[in-house]
Amino acid sequence: MKDEIILLAHGTGGKQSRMLIENLILKYLHDPALRFLPDSASIKVPRINDEICFTTDSFVVSPLFFPGGDIGKLAICGTVNDLAVCGAQALYMSCSLIIEEGLRFSELERILRSMATTAGKTGVRIVTGDTKVVEKGKCDGIFINTCGIGVRKSHVSLGLERIKPGDAIILSGVPGMHELAIICTRENIRFKSSLKSDCAPIKDLVFQVLSESVDVKFMRDPTRGGLATTLNEIASECKFGIRIYESKIPLVKSVKYLCEILGFDVMNLACEGRVVMIAKYDDAEKIVSTMRKHPLGRKANIIGVITERFPGKVILETVNGSERFIMMPSGRQLPRIC
Repeated sequence: MKDEIILLAHGTGGKQSRMLIENLILKYLHDPALRFLPDSASIKVPRINDEICFTTDSFVVSPLFFPGGDIGKLAICGTVNDLAVCGAQALYMSCSLIIEEGLRFSELERILRSMATTAGKTGVRIVTGDTKVVEKGKCDGIFINTCGIGVRKSHVSLGLERIKPGDAIILSGVPGMHELAIICTRENIRFKSSLKSDCAPIKDLVFQVLSESVDVKFMRDPTRGGLATTLNEIASECKFGIRIYESKIPLVKSVKYLCEILGFDVMNLACEGRVVMIAKYDDAEKIVSTMRKHPLGRKANIIGVITERFPGKVILETVNGSERFIMMPSGRQLPRIC
């Protein structure tokens, strides 16, 4: 089977479809709720007094495999992270696979294995799903759609309305590594660098902080559009300004040099394993200290503050002491990665 490819017949709902599901998909995604392949999963949500959070996402990336991850790992991390930044523990997921005719079984198995491994590490259960096969040329190998359900403890209070001038803006790590890793792999750009995607589940990092601090006011993961989009969305919604200090943004040489060579602004580059937190400034150093104890937060830093100046705008103070507005990316400024 490893050398075989996906055929349109595998998506017809007949014998081949059943064989694909039973012999390969259920080999890795084998939650008890999937045992009899029901049309919907029956699950029990614990602690009904807690708040339920629900998210959905779709994952399309080329190439399917890249340094530090693959589309399967990306799908699990992206869903779990969207719940985590809402303060919710991911419990259940759905997973729909839209597979292009011609995809090798060995590639699909690699993706499924990655999904199962990542789901196991995060504690989320994949309890329902669907599989479709489309004609060759109709998608980039495979598209994955997910939905996730999580539970947020009643004592967790996050919201844009809590943000006030003077609050600190914290970034958990180096931005842009995910997008740079994918672009370099896809375009066969070779440098003497071990750059890998930052794709990772941030659940443990987030809950470690929340367990030690009640002063986190808002969180978001800077995915498409990177820090520029995330910060502009926050500024626009909370009606305050944001001041970011270029010297405080955590970078590594590989990211810095690649951005200079390729002409990219690191503020616009997508991440898949980072979190932006806004917290009371008096508690920010403690939060950063907590983050730095976690492998994903070792380069965490306070990168800026909420201000009353320029409401709705993001201002970057450069290393030279000058200022410039950080605008939300417009149009297709970079090669599409997701």
